[in-house]
Amino acid sequence: MSKRYSARAARSNRKNLLLATVSALVVGASGSTAFARQAASSAAGDQVDEVVVTGFRKSLSDARAIKRDSIILKDAIVAEDMAKFPELNLAESLQRLPGVQITREAGEGRRISLRGLGPDFARVQLNGMEVLGNVDSAQDSRGQRSRDRAFDFNIFASELFSKVEVEKTFEAAQNEGGMAGTVGLFTGKPFDYKTGSKGAVSLKLGTNQYTKDAQPRIAALFSQNWDNKFGVAFSVAYGKRETTEQGHNTYNYSHLSKSDVQGLLNKGVDISHLTAAQQARFMAGDLYFADGNRLSSWNAKQERLGLTGAVQWKPVDNLLLTLDVLHGEFTTHRDELHLATRPLNGLGSTTLDGAKGSSWPAQFQNGTVLNDFRVDPNGYVTMTNASNVTFGSEHRRELNKNRFNQVALTGKWDATDRLVIDGHVGYEKSTYRTPYDDKLYMRAKGNLIADYGVDGRSATFQYPNWDPTNPANYAMDNFYYRSFRNQSELMEGVVNAHYTLNPVWTLRAGAAYHKFKQDGIDLFYDGGANGTTGKTRGTSVADITTMFSNSAGSWLIGDYAKAFAKYKEYHRLEKNTDGTGGVIQDIENVYNTQEATVSEYIQADWDTQLLGKRFRGNIGLRGYQTDTRSSGWIQGDSYAYLGTTDVKGSYSGVLPALNTVLELTPELLVRFAATENLNRPSLGSMAARGSAFQGNETCNLNADAAHQNCDITASRGNPNLKPFKDKTLDLSVEYYFGKVGLLSAGVFQKRVTNFIGSTTLTNIPFSQTGVPYSTIPGATANTIVKEFSMPTNVAGTKKITGVELVAQSQFTFLPAPFNNLGMTANYTYVDVPDEITGISKTSYNATLYYETDRWGLRGSLSHRARWYTGRSADPMSADTRGFEGSTYVDASAFYNLTETLQFSLNAINLTNQKDTQFWGQNRYLYNQNQSGTTYMMGLSYKF
Repeated sequence: MSKRYSARAARSNRKNLLLATVSALVVGASGSTAFARQAASSAAGDQVDEVVVTGFRKSLSDARAIKRDSIILKDAIVAEDMAKFPELNLAESLQRLPGVQITREAGEGRRISLRGLGPDFARVQLNGMEVLGNVDSAQDSRGQRSRDRAFDFNIFASELFSKVEVEKTFEAAQNEGGMAGTVGLFTGKPFDYKTGSKGAVSLKLGTNQYTKDAQPRIAALFSQNWDNKFGVAFSVAYGKRETTEQGHNTYNYSHLSKSDVQGLLNKGVDISHLTAAQQARFMAGDLYFADGNRLSSWNAKQERLGLTGAVQWKPVDNLLLTLDVLHGEFTTHRDELHLATRPLNGLGSTTLDGAKGSSWPAQFQNGTVLNDFRVDPNGYVTMTNASNVTFGSEHRRELNKNRFNQVALTGKWDATDRLVIDGHVGYEKSTYRTPYDDKLYMRAKGNLIADYGVDGRSATFQYPNWDPTNPANYAMDNFYYRSFRNQSELMEGVVNAHYTLNPVWTLRAGAAYHKFKQDGIDLFYDGGANGTTGKTRGTSVADITTMFSNSAGSWLIGDYAKAFAKYKEYHRLEKNTDGTGGVIQDIENVYNTQEATVSEYIQADWDTQLLGKRFRGNIGLRGYQTDTRSSGWIQGDSYAYLGTTDVKGSYSGVLPALNTVLELTPELLVRFAATENLNRPSLGSMAARGSAFQGNETCNLNADAAHQNCDITASRGNPNLKPFKDKTLDLSVEYYFGKVGLLSAGVFQKRVTNFIGSTTLTNIPFSQTGVPYSTIPGATANTIVKEFSMPTNVAGTKKITGVELVAQSQFTFLPAPFNNLGMTANYTYVDVPDEITGISKTSYNATLYYETDRWGLRGSLSHRARWYTGRSADPMSADTRGFEGSTYVDASAFYNLTETLQFSLNAINLTNQKDTQFWGQNRYLYNQNQSGTTYMMGLSYKF
């Protein structure tokens, strides 16, 4: 049986789609003439001067109005109509805003970086409540599974939302946090729509050039409004798709030492085919060889379901109650398939392997023959030609289940003409479970030419005189079973009072309670502990394999159903019913973290005149008091559980904020803001989990401190970390014109303190570590710990400076039909210190659109420059890593069949952009893959 993701058939599919698009545009052009005549006749008869803006232009116009009317610096995206958000993914919509950069997963937007700071610094609120989502990445190189404060926007379908706002400056009335900014997501409410009933249904069907699957996407929304006294709204969004990311990658490198050289030669590695100069270079023992040399395909079947409900009630004219409920499910069945160099008796995961005896077949009894290699001036081997290389075929299957639930009750009471009281209470819970994450390993022997180009930044693999699809070249290795669980909960209550003192001044005050907690556990059960190695290693794979092919190559993978049946195995985290296996040993990331915050604020808003110009703004103070607590496992050798540590912490402070808007003319605005905000420490840094080791067999715990010689090392997280703090200055000029026109230029500067680093203390009593001394048998509170490390706040200030430019316009000044053209574009430059990672120095976005009453086209381009996820002073350290710059191009078109029925086409990632990760200061290839272009067509009906 063979499964193939090929790009060839995509050409004919693409041609048919393009022909369909051209046909739709021709019909639309003739239809629009009739629409234009009808509109002209109506205008002549009724003498109506107002131009009604609809579609994408209405979305831009409404978003512009939000930005213009706001006192704080704010950008927004508004749905074009009910269940009709401008893009298919919220992150992809957000990247159209200045200062926003996104990461992608299988071509789909995932997380955002904002104004010079990474995803952990951008707070996301859903219907006014902070939201944390637990999802994962397919790739280890992207930080596959991590618990942090960042939000993954692929949890929810975009059709569920009516509006997204990005608040870039802070005001006292906003809950503290989100130092980079706050992203607000809003679902539709019944009072957002006119009285009576209104609904929309959207049906889309798509495919991807690699997967060629059918990708249904369904959304429906219904609202009933009874004279703005009582209303209900419901929405549902469901989508199903297959994704693939495929390409070449490495595991970074292994450094060959002189002792490694001698060890490889002793194990049977043959270098006799090399020239004398190459042999001498190899024997010098200072080369860097690529690990992995891997062909990969990350394939997933994804299913997303979202449900929202909203009830609004005005029991009396001055009281409005709103109940919002949201449920989200995101389920992924993933198959990761790899063919990589995996020595059994060699150097790291390089091409170099010695002979291996034991239970392995005859082809494993000989070492690698190194025929040729090429090395660059840094000692990195950019090409190897080797025979009898050991490969690993890894089939990793996993099931990931994400569930999100939120309920929020919001109230607004106009107590008097001057006093308004509002607020909300809410609860949300997010769970991330991986019931199984298993690996099926096979090994093979064959030949490989791995060429990374002269600069080490590209990859081509050849397998001369060897067939990776022949089962005779393989042998079974073992199974590896894993499972994961994370859970987050949030309870929140907010109350605000607004009192109008006079036409100029409004006094605002309020308080909030915010309690967050998260816990989880990671379970690993490898082939040695679970007992599969003993009964599977070295056996034939002839009856348990399937051939896999993608655009990069073809090879054999293990078939779980066949292999489980043959070896009487199943996913388990305990001893097998046949008696094989033992107690699970590797249990990690076991901790619980809690935060409880009480905050209060006072703020004065004004709207007055300054030198005859309208001058509005606000000034205020926000105080906060946060208590933290974290408990976690302390582990030792082989992840052995040694005890539990429980640490409390607290911090408090006051944050001032000033936001001003000076309207030089009704069209020209100048904004200035001076604010302070915070960002709470990462969850991993706060976690009280840790380790303790005793490294000297001659340890004497009864001796005095100077003579114990126990070499105890310990580490843990630090719940007593203080939050990041920033002082930010913002200045911008905005010019508004026409129905959608906007020109703006802004500059900001952030001075950030309390960055988190690691501190190591030496020769301190156990009692000062926060790690229970009982973790080392016989130790006491006074026993000396030789080295103790934990995260701490680092002194100093980091300065971030940025420039944001925006331009958007409808080209009404052009002669017909070009007056239906429009454009929106932005450019962002951020100057950040090297220590701050996760951000591109430059990014820009542009959308060109053409829209009539009958039909429209839209094309969007999004670019972000190279960005780093880690830095190191060592030129050859893999701690320096990041992503090369990328440019994504998307397009969409619509045709209104009737006033209520619309046909649409979407194309995502038209250029099939390569996603390239690098390591080291020389930016050697780490991972490069492509996910293909996705096409989607649909019908939407509104009533």
